[in-house]
Amino acid sequence: MYFLTGWPRRLLCPLRSEEEPFQIQPSSQRFYFALVSETQISIWFSRPSVLIVSYIESVKAAAQFGIYQKAEWKPDDSMIAVATAKGYILLFDVLGGGDERNLYEPVYPKGSPRVKVTPGYKEEQCAPALSLEMKKPVDLEAPITSLQSLQENLLVCTADGYLHVLHWDGQGSNGRKAICLSTIPLSLDLQSARAGPSLDLEGVYIRCMEYCVTLDGFAVVLSDGRLGFITPLSNTIIADLQGVWAADVSDGTCVAVNNKYRLMAFGCASGSVLVYMIDTTTGSMQLSHKLELTPKHYPDIYNKTGAVKVICWSPDCSVAMVTWECGGLSLWSVFGAHLICTLGEDFAHRSDGTKKEPLRISSMSWGAEGYHLWVLPSNQARRRKEEHSMEEDSPPHPFLRAGILQFHFIKSALTVNPCTSNQEHVLLHGEDRLYLTCGDPTQIHSTSDAHPRAHLHPHDGSPLHQPAHPDSSLSQGLSTLLGHKHWHVVQIHSTYLESNWPIRFAAIDTAGQCMAVAGRRGFAHYSLFTRKWKLFGNITQEQNMTVTGGLAWWNDFVVVACYNFTDQQEQLRLYQRSSNLDNAFASVTKLHADTLLLNVFRDMIILFRADCSICLYSIEKRNEGINQSASVELLQEVSMSRYIPHPALVVSVTLTSVRTETGITLKAPQQACTAESIMLNLAGQLIMLQRDRSGPQVREKETPAINKKLLPFSPPVVLAQCVENVWTTCRSNKKKRHLLEALWLSCGEAGMKVWLPLFPRDHRKPHSFLSRRIMLPFHINIYPLAVLFEDALVLGATNETVLYDGLQGSSEPLEALFPYCTVERTSQIYLHHILRQLLVRNLGEQALMLAQSCASLPYFPHVMELMVHVVLEEEATSREPIPDPLLPTVAKFITEFPLFLQTIVHCARKTEYALWNYLFAAVGNPKDLFEECLMAQDLDTAASYLIILQNMEVPAVSRQHATLLFNTALEKGKWDLCRHMIRFLKAIGSGEMDTPPPTPSTQEPSSTGAFEFFRNRSISLSQSADSISTGKFNLQKTFSMPTGSSAKGADCAENMYIDMMLWRHARHLLEQVRLRDLGCFSAQLGFELIGWLCRERNRVARVEDFVAALKKLHEDFLWPFPVIPVGSLSSPLKNGRCRPVLSTQLLKSQSADSLLNSDMDTAPPLAVPINHTWTDSLGQRSKDTDTASSAHSNPNPPQTYDAFLSLVTNKVEEYSIGSATDLTETSSMVDGDWMMVDENSSTLSLSQAELEHISMELANKGPHKSQVQLRYLLHVFMEAGCLEWCVVIGLILRDTNVIKQVISFLDNPEVPAETVQSIRKGLLAVDAWASSDSLGYKPFLNLIQPQLQHLMESTSEQVQPEAFQPATQSSKLSGPEGLGGAAAPRAEDSRGGAAPLGLALPTLEPAGGYNRAPSEGCPSEQSEVQGDEEGTYDCTLS
Repeated sequence: MYFLTGWPRRLLCPLRSEEEPFQIQPSSQRFYFALVSETQISIWFSRPSVLIVSYIESVKAAAQFGIYQKAEWKPDDSMIAVATAKGYILLFDVLGGGDERNLYEPVYPKGSPRVKVTPGYKEEQCAPALSLEMKKPVDLEAPITSLQSLQENLLVCTADGYLHVLHWDGQGSNGRKAICLSTIPLSLDLQSARAGPSLDLEGVYIRCMEYCVTLDGFAVVLSDGRLGFITPLSNTIIADLQGVWAADVSDGTCVAVNNKYRLMAFGCASGSVLVYMIDTTTGSMQLSHKLELTPKHYPDIYNKTGAVKVICWSPDCSVAMVTWECGGLSLWSVFGAHLICTLGEDFAHRSDGTKKEPLRISSMSWGAEGYHLWVLPSNQARRRKEEHSMEEDSPPHPFLRAGILQFHFIKSALTVNPCTSNQEHVLLHGEDRLYLTCGDPTQIHSTSDAHPRAHLHPHDGSPLHQPAHPDSSLSQGLSTLLGHKHWHVVQIHSTYLESNWPIRFAAIDTAGQCMAVAGRRGFAHYSLFTRKWKLFGNITQEQNMTVTGGLAWWNDFVVVACYNFTDQQEQLRLYQRSSNLDNAFASVTKLHADTLLLNVFRDMIILFRADCSICLYSIEKRNEGINQSASVELLQEVSMSRYIPHPALVVSVTLTSVRTETGITLKAPQQACTAESIMLNLAGQLIMLQRDRSGPQVREKETPAINKKLLPFSPPVVLAQCVENVWTTCRSNKKKRHLLEALWLSCGEAGMKVWLPLFPRDHRKPHSFLSRRIMLPFHINIYPLAVLFEDALVLGATNETVLYDGLQGSSEPLEALFPYCTVERTSQIYLHHILRQLLVRNLGEQALMLAQSCASLPYFPHVMELMVHVVLEEEATSREPIPDPLLPTVAKFITEFPLFLQTIVHCARKTEYALWNYLFAAVGNPKDLFEECLMAQDLDTAASYLIILQNMEVPAVSRQHATLLFNTALEKGKWDLCRHMIRFLKAIGSGEMDTPPPTPSTQEPSSTGAFEFFRNRSISLSQSADSISTGKFNLQKTFSMPTGSSAKGADCAENMYIDMMLWRHARHLLEQVRLRDLGCFSAQLGFELIGWLCRERNRVARVEDFVAALKKLHEDFLWPFPVIPVGSLSSPLKNGRCRPVLSTQLLKSQSADSLLNSDMDTAPPLAVPINHTWTDSLGQRSKDTDTASSAHSNPNPPQTYDAFLSLVTNKVEEYSIGSATDLTETSSMVDGDWMMVDENSSTLSLSQAELEHISMELANKGPHKSQVQLRYLLHVFMEAGCLEWCVVIGLILRDTNVIKQVISFLDNPEVPAETVQSIRKGLLAVDAWASSDSLGYKPFLNLIQPQLQHLMESTSEQVQPEAFQPATQSSKLSGPEGLGGAAAPRAEDSRGGAAPLGLALPTLEPAGGYNRAPSEGCPSEQSEVQGDEEGTYDCTLS
């Protein structure tokens, strides 16, 4: 509503004086302010804020009259009355200084266009020169307690109990009259008033009095603290007065009346403000509400404020400012919503936490239109400071001179222009700028921005700004309305402002792209698209009109209700936005009475006029040539004079499509578009006039559109009390009818209310007893300024403060006394309040329909959580037993939605443990809910329930459930969850129930189910038989798994328990030939695959059916079955004349990261990258090898190596590996130079047949990632001695070396005979299958024919003995020429003190059988291959 902004401004009085001003009194238009001190009266101008004239009383006169006490302006600003201490009234004439005399004038530079304007234009922005002249004083012979101006009379209350009526002229027909207070009958209501006075008023006088125009009477505070209201019975003010008084109050101190809402605010000695209204039937005073500080928000000060000193209603009557004896300012809305208080938070404390002395105020007044609050600081505070400064002998601070503080405010456009066309935007206006909540115009029309970015805080529902899932069904522009906390600030054009200050009205269009403002004369509008203002080109036209009834936008037109000074008549004008601002382009309609309010609904304008009638007009666009214009036609007039006592009481008038019978027909949604009723806010009472459909109904089709007569309106019905604002929409949406056909009310301290339609379900006939609509109240934590209907959000604003008190000295400057104030956008969801209210009223079906219509909102899960949370907190912490608890109903309601399980668990985890039993008693046993999650495959939610079970059940139960979840997570490949579960199970086993298991120091890797290699690693993708037989794998095992509690005892039963589950899962995967999943499982969970395979070598690690295994691998790794080239098989390359050094898709344009998981977390840096190499003699190709190995010394080599196509003639080989490291996005097969490079780098050309062969080779390869994974698995199986699997992988890779190598191993006596038999059988089966089903394998099988023959004959050369030596020998081995680096440690040593999974490996392992688990958390081996006459293919992943 109203918001403080910036720091207050201090106005210093230029006249040096010992006297302090103690009263400030504004003139009727608030352009002048009279300041009263003991012997002088000064008049200040508002803009510029300067002193114009000061009248100082002579010493002799001051002794005769006494010091000045109070002042009052005559309504036309021509006179001032001053009351003195000795009972005199001094009347002063305020004389203007003639035509040419201005005290201050603007000076323009030469050549400025502003000089050439109309003569009257310049005076508007000047401070006039005035003078004061005293007339004859009037002696009332008693101390004066109150002054009140009333038309041509001045009412003066004196301490002898009289009420004097003076004429402003001092003489005249009446002269002066006095009424004795004791003759006025005062009773509790007007009915009993005729029986004579019921209150003894002897010796009582009026301490304070204010006249209320709309109640036609005086609100008075009597000297004994009682409150009363005195009203004249006849039209003459002097005759028959009678009054009512308020019971049970005897500590009144001051009073202020609100004319628009017919309220009287009485300040009390207790510090609270009592707001009374007059009951229209009995005439008695009824307490409407109280304005007081609550102990919840102001625990230190709420009962120490002292008596209320001053109450000030703002000029638009929408807020009241209150100050107390102890100081401070507090602002409330008209019906008691608390907006600002300077007695708490940053206003009351310095940044170091010490308390500040509150500012004491002797008098205050609102400036024009409420943009400023003029405050006179209390003189006692100043005197204390003066004494303090004299003690220190420091020069007096400027604050100690007589001064005025000016606080700046910005206010909502709804306060003066309650036009609901801006219902989805918050528009605030300050003195010279506009604040609005819409984003950039380019964003609003882009579809990409249509999803919101708001999650909400669990307790208060305030949005936390985090991205949410996009949802196309949301209403347009939610993200721009909620996207950030900043305002779009538009500076009002200075040329318009200088001559037309203050801004009185502001409006914004529905799209939030155009604004219009109206000041004292004329108006101007602004477009966010062009970022330009449009002003009247002809200043005379601007100065000849003043906006009276407000502004509104209709499509591209500004609708203005204004008064034309030239024709002296009221007009309704429409100006087109795109054409120049000129009356020539305006559509003008004459009106017969002054317009007070204006609103637009679809293509209709509704006006409320000063004769208490309502007029409806229709608007139509007309295209006349280039310029569009609009035609306006009167549709209907409705007289409301019977119901409205005073036209000024109407706060807003709105046309809506809301009717009471919404529930009857679902078949007629078109009726939602018509103007069905008028909503009238009459002094806080919401009155509805519906169209009267009781007469004979004519079908719309039969009636010609031309003579269609609008239905009359029924008599009004009161819908609600204490209403400040009303929001409805003219849009319709079948999916969200509840929200769009509802009526939203803001009711001050009572929060908000919604008048919700109730629909029968599924076209059923509604129950006769079910009402069509229901009024539901709910509280929110912000002051509502706009409602987003489809999005179930309320938008608002709030004051924030920033302290700048580092400037402290002996005397504090103003910036240190007050924090800097800013205004922030806020928003809040309300859906959970409405659902709850419906459930309380047993309207669960309606609640379900409403919730289902909003289920697509991104914060809907949060709405559900909030509803459970709020009800749970209330009921579980209640001291009294609850007869009819709501939580079971809420729980049952939430089960209707798929997010039931996660809602409950999220709510439980955000609630304290003490309330869990109450919660689960209502929603069900957590064990059952856990099992439901498992059945629904919602493992993450199940994990959350596990934490609850851990706290509520014995360890055995949580272990049992954890085991279930762990097995399911393994099966589903949820590796993150598996890691957490291992940690969880260890924590249970080691008795660490209270403390969660330690978190690993590295970031948890996120997985998508592929092998994940560490970034600074290289893995060789090829090996030859020789390199295997002479060299060794030196593979070091490191762990990604956290050690948990196993450091205390590696062989504890819990680790064994976990290992058993892991082994069981690995066995399961291997049985089902799911090698890809097995590799993934090993890499992700640090499973010691090689050690396990060694043990299972002759059990589960056997291959029963080679053909089925081969097919499954093709399917798992997306590996194509080989195809036979169409041409002759005698390719020139077959002889080995030329060997292509290319790998599958190696040069395809893909980054190295595609080998890793796309969402892999950043890997921790390596301590020292050690190269574990697997080497052979370097041979002739040492140059290539050096190039390759140099890549390893630098973890991230910046350069990219080319792939060589090398000519080799001495050896027939299917594959060789090119040196290619650190692949980049740019390298691709097309871009690369196709060169054949031999030792002398001589260039050769490729024949067509060779190219065909190369393309065939590429077609027969699977994805590069799969190749890397298969090679890795080959290493693992080779090391574990699972030779059958090596054969299968060798077959799919079609690598002769692998087959050669395996068959050479088979002659070793340690290899069991059944393995040899199995491989022989398997290869025969594959050969048979290839002959019949997969001919593509035949060429390869032909290549390995000699080996197969050798196997069949079971005669072979002796295998090199160290291939199967015990592990201890490996320490003696290192790569030749020092390339292998340090020797690898023993298997037991390499595992470290305790393996995290507690796996003890058997002592007899193949050489190099060091467990290998490449995952993000641990380094995979770095291996290089140096072939005899081959290039190396090192794939460094970075």
